[in-house]
Amino acid sequence: MAGLAVEVNDASFEAEVLQSGQPVLVDFWAAWCGPCRALAPIVDEVAKEYAGKLKVMKMDVDKNQSTPMRYGIRGIPALLIFKDGKVADQIVGFVPKDTIDKSLSKVVG
Repeated sequence: MAGLAVEVNDASFEAEVLQSGQPVLVDFWAAWCGPCRALAPIVDEVAKEYAGKLKVMKMDVDKNQSTPMRYGIRGIPALLIFKDGKVADQIVGFVPKDTIDKSLSKVVG
């Protein structure tokens, strides 16, 4: 699933997401998840549109278990928006891009 979103894992999560100077959108997904695959092009579109204002990361929940567990991820796809190291918003399931834009408008200046 190569795209504009950068892969993040349990080991790099702290540095890449929690210590980021700008808001971060993390897409929790898995290769077997149909709605995750459907959401991927939208996530890439968001990455392109918000370049320079927002970091967009993807985390494979099958390869990384501690971070999804820490944030109570039970259903995927799940999009978590982090600002200043904290969860600012959360979207679960496949949603249209304008739903993501609305959530991002609260954290991206």
